[in-house]
Amino acid sequence: MKNLILLLVTLLFIAGCTSNKTEFKISNNGVEAQVLQLKNHQISYTVKKDGHVIIDTSLIGIVVNEKSLGSNSKIRLSERFSEEFDYSMFGGKNTAYHKTNISKFEIKEKDGFTWFLEFLVSAEGVAYRYIVPGTGTQDVKGELSSFRFPNNTKVWYFERNNDWKLKSHAGEWLCSDISQMPAISKMGPVQGLTLTCEMPAGGYALVAEAALYNYSGMRLEAIGDNTFKANFAEGEKGFEIEGDILTPWRCILLADDLNSLVNNTLVPSLNPKPDGRLFADMSWIKPGKAAWYWWSGKFSTFEAEKRTVDNAEKLGFEYTMVDEGWERWSNKWETITELCNYAKNKNVGIFLWKHSNQLNFPENGYALMAGFLDSLKQTGAVGVKVDFMNGETKSLIDFDEALLKLAAERKLMVNFHGCQQSSGEYRTYPNEVSREGIRGVELNNMKEGPLSASHNAALPFTRYVTGHADYTPLAFTAPGETTWAHQLATLVCYYSPFQCIAENPEYLLKTQKIQPAINFINEVPSVWDETFVLPQSKIGELAILARRKGNDWYLGVLSAGEKKQLQVNCNFLKEGNYSAEIFSDDILAEPVPLEGLNPRANLTKRNTAIPFKKEVIICDKNNNLMLNIAANGGAVIWFKAREK
Repeated sequence: MKNLILLLVTLLFIAGCTSNKTEFKISNNGVEAQVLQLKNHQISYTVKKDGHVIIDTSLIGIVVNEKSLGSNSKIRLSERFSEEFDYSMFGGKNTAYHKTNISKFEIKEKDGFTWFLEFLVSAEGVAYRYIVPGTGTQDVKGELSSFRFPNNTKVWYFERNNDWKLKSHAGEWLCSDISQMPAISKMGPVQGLTLTCEMPAGGYALVAEAALYNYSGMRLEAIGDNTFKANFAEGEKGFEIEGDILTPWRCILLADDLNSLVNNTLVPSLNPKPDGRLFADMSWIKPGKAAWYWWSGKFSTFEAEKRTVDNAEKLGFEYTMVDEGWERWSNKWETITELCNYAKNKNVGIFLWKHSNQLNFPENGYALMAGFLDSLKQTGAVGVKVDFMNGETKSLIDFDEALLKLAAERKLMVNFHGCQQSSGEYRTYPNEVSREGIRGVELNNMKEGPLSASHNAALPFTRYVTGHADYTPLAFTAPGETTWAHQLATLVCYYSPFQCIAENPEYLLKTQKIQPAINFINEVPSVWDETFVLPQSKIGELAILARRKGNDWYLGVLSAGEKKQLQVNCNFLKEGNYSAEIFSDDILAEPVPLEGLNPRANLTKRNTAIPFKKEVIICDKNNNLMLNIAANGGAVIWFKAREK
């Protein structure tokens, strides 16, 4: 009932309170935010870009210790300052740059209680957070934070027709007019972050959160009138915080085009920089690709994993991912140590899987987790994959951070599965080398799958904007409705410092039709120096991304829908000549029969795939290349810089 009353109050406020008593403006490069104190003493805000409304009058406030802070308040500006810095990162580019203007407001409630609001505006977007002083245990019952968009805003959201939707964020990316959002889902009006919005006046806005620590993860409830309101998994029960409350940043990322959206680094920039003592040496954090037995074989054996190590060496992969099942091996610790020693001699590192419910015991500073990580470290493993958190309550967010800290103390990398999307934690904890929070290619082996080409073509502009993802790309034996060239392009269009390759490594090595691309599969990076999105791209229909590593460029095309003829303008290249290896849909070839290739594959919708073909040409930045793309197809071009 409390939630219903709060929703009604919110709607009445938005519909009826438009006269401003006090307002403060913060601007930066055409982005303007207003923080407003209305005549009824409610705190709210608006956001504009180049004069166009992005966020119309929307609530600000937090409910703590049964008090609705921000609802009957007086606000004053207490401080203005700017920040400017850059930092290196493992992602779609190697350096992020952050320049922002920040205003800090002191807000006094009618009873005299004082708290603070920080509001930030940069060329990349707008963000705000709450600071609530206190001692002892503070009880957070929710937030008034809301986001009211203009009419005709087009919203991209992820959907899954079961209760896993908000547990693992592994939904299919779909779009709808904002007016339909309260009733669009059978699972109810609550959506998980992020939401990518195509604005009616042009450009894009993406709602996210940043620096999610010591708090519950925010979801968004569509409450009507084009408005989303902050929602938390704990519901009316709320969650407790000891001492001062510092909330995550509530972010609205802004971009004129998809290139600016993909290159937006506001979310990681709002996370604290790494602890200089914990990460004084980061040489042990090494991006790379991993071979994986589980996708095609599921429960593994020592001998199967030993062969996977051999195959990783042959493919030039840096890692193997030993998934669920190794803990049932006889003398598991001795056996896994033998495997790690064997892999080390081949310059291959081992990641080991673990269920979160066997580690999530906060007692004595997560002593049980620390003990497990000590044992894992002693085996010679280099990282851990922790699975099935299945939510983003405060207790689970606390678990995530404890794991990252304890793993970093032991120089272990971390891959989260069964979790929410990124809020930029990887800046503070660079040992987080991947996380799921995505509907990845494992769905192609499930009854619920396979993935649609449209979903794939939406991912670079939705899920991947805020951080890396363990989609586990490359599925030749179970590509769903897509083509083999489309699958190759996922290696370029999707990034993860720990890039776990789904396809059976033995199939990659032994299949003649794949051999023309085997060197590309070996050499394609997992992180990049620079990324450029070609202007033909359109969310859910066509993703064309060019990425640079060193002097070489890689271009990936993910297409959904009917066949296309694309013209690729090579003006993103640097000066000089390139040898371009082109992998494109071989539309005239016999389709590849898939029956029997992968015993786990879901082939009910399609049991053949269009193969790729390879050609090599010489080109430079002045060339326009023509690509014939099959229905739901794709392409890859590897531009190798030639010596002058």
